[in-house]
This record gives sequence, structure tokens and C-alpha cells, in this order.
Amino acid sequence: MSKREIDKYLASLEQPKRRTLAALRRTILDLIPEAEQCISYGMPAFRVQGQVIAGFAAFKNHLSYLPHSGSVIPELEDALSKYKTSKGVLLFPIDKPLPKALVKKLVAIRKRQAFGH
Repeated sequence: MSKREIDKYLASLEQPKRRTLAALRRTILDLIPEAEQCISYGMPAFRVQGQVIAGFAAFKNHLSYLPHSGSVIPELEDALSKYKTSKGVLLFPIDKPLPKALVKKLVAIRKRQAFGH
């Protein structure tokens, strides 16, 4: 059901937002294939063992990566210097997917926080 909900969410978006977030979804699933796809707070998210590890959302003028933790982004301050961030969100352009290496770091920190490894 939840995979279809994310499919529906993406289908509702115009290009290039849809293409950019579809690429992010594939990257996240490549990194955490065991993740359950779900909707959390009305936005696509990826859950492992009951813990939300990553999520994303589309807005009018930007896209957001959501680590579902207020302490992931501060750990990557240097790597994220070219992006707008707040404690719990990373904003990125609607037509430029996040680099896989960066998503890998974001996911790794969140998994370490959630599971201690």
C-alpha cells in the first residue's frame, strides 16, 4: 500500500520535480533495500525496523530531504555548505538530484543514531 502511496505522490508532481525525487527514491532504496516505503507527516518516507530513516517532499520552489532527526544535518555541516539547511531539513533544487555519496552519508548517520551502528 505505502509504495503505491509514494507512487501516487510522485505522479502528482510536475517535471522536473517528479524526475528528481524519483531519482532520490531509487538512491535511498539502493542504500537501504530493506526499507519499508511509507507516508510520514504526509510526505514519502523510508522506515527500517520501525524507525524512519529518510524522507523527502516537494514544495513550490525547492525539494527537501528529511532525515527525520534534528541531529543528522549538523553532523554534515561542511558537506552541506552549498545547500540551504535547517536543523531537520536539507533544501535542494527541483532539477538537481542529491549526489548518491551525500545521501549515503545522510542515511548512514541516521541509521547509526537509530540503531547504534
